[in-house]
Amino acid sequence: MRTLSRTLLAILTLIGSVLMGVATASPARAADPAPGAPVGVVDVVQVSGYIDAIVADFLLRSLQEAERTRSVAFVVQLDSPGSVLSEARLSALLDRLHNPSGTTVAVWVGPSGSDAGGQAGRLVQAATHAALAPGSHVEIDGVSLGADEAPARGITDIGSKCQRARGSLEGCAATIGDFLVSLPEVATRQVERGQQVRVEPLVQTRFGQLGLANRMLHTAASPPVAYLLFVMGMALLLFEFFTAGVGVAGLVGAGSLLLGAYGLAALPTREAAVGLLIFAMFGYGVDVQTGVPRVWTGIATVSFVAGSLLLYDGLNLSWITLLFGVVGMTLAMLGGMPAMVRTRFSTPTIGREWMIGDEGTARTAVDPEGTVMVRGAPWRARTNRATPIAAGDPVRVAAIEGLVLEVEPTDGAARDYRR
Repeated sequence: MRTLSRTLLAILTLIGSVLMGVATASPARAADPAPGAPVGVVDVVQVSGYIDAIVADFLLRSLQEAERTRSVAFVVQLDSPGSVLSEARLSALLDRLHNPSGTTVAVWVGPSGSDAGGQAGRLVQAATHAALAPGSHVEIDGVSLGADEAPARGITDIGSKCQRARGSLEGCAATIGDFLVSLPEVATRQVERGQQVRVEPLVQTRFGQLGLANRMLHTAASPPVAYLLFVMGMALLLFEFFTAGVGVAGLVGAGSLLLGAYGLAALPTREAAVGLLIFAMFGYGVDVQTGVPRVWTGIATVSFVAGSLLLYDGLNLSWITLLFGVVGMTLAMLGGMPAMVRTRFSTPTIGREWMIGDEGTARTAVDPEGTVMVRGAPWRARTNRATPIAAGDPVRVAAIEGLVLEVEPTDGAARDYRR
């Protein structure tokens, strides 16, 4: 029995050795791909806005993944006004794109009307293949080149206009699909559709873009967005400072301020200009406390305008952004903020219905408008008489119109019938 077992074991071992030898000597031949089946993968990543640290990390990670999976090509769809990276960081990124491992890097400036401005144009130069969609431009050494000029200058190797013939397509980049089939590394096929024959890429296209969180931070690092978030956050926190408790305005303001601060930190920002914006909020706060815009409001407005104009080093805010920020902030601090503070804080505490007949003191001259103190709170006031009221004089509330008190001097004024 033992001899039989040993014999069977030896036979099985021999059979296994033979099978392994056959498998090693004659490996199975991979089946040919079916007609029309994908041959490789092309990675396409979309980049828009300024090239910052988030975009740079995204490009490097995506390129590393394309190399790991041995993609046929790594295509960057670019629409950027420039770069806010340091020269060292940008050079490292360009060197990595210029020297990939196991894949080909291509840059397509598109869709139509896109730009590769400023230092973003260097990404076009770093790529093995590059093209511009019709109506797009690339900036090289301070010179803007169109889609027709770039190939003539040797900046791109694929033209923008397509010359289509039956069963063929000369290299062009009118669309991202045209650009893909124009890459020498991409296999193509002809597809008959009625009387037309189209050329299509015989690869699987894999699109990539920033994740939601990174997309939000990248958007916050846009110059106009960072500026507006920062000033809006400070304004909302200032409003919340003069109201009781912490409300929605405070939470929204804190979130806006944090995102705006992140954006300013990622951009080339002048610290002195940021200081001017913060000082402007202090100046506005002084007059919001008094209830009437005065000298500090003027100082704060000048500081705010100067900080807005000088905020970025090498970047310019559009006039629409500046107009929205400066005019919006000025109007809010001149009329909106004092009214909201009185509505949310002073009015419920004092009760306007019972203020008629109350006496107070003129905080400023009322001629015909000014500020008075009634029940310990400042109010905008106007006199209902031709005689002006001097600062410090006693006054009596004669009527209320909205949030403005109509007052009269206590000397010689008519007595309240309720007293």
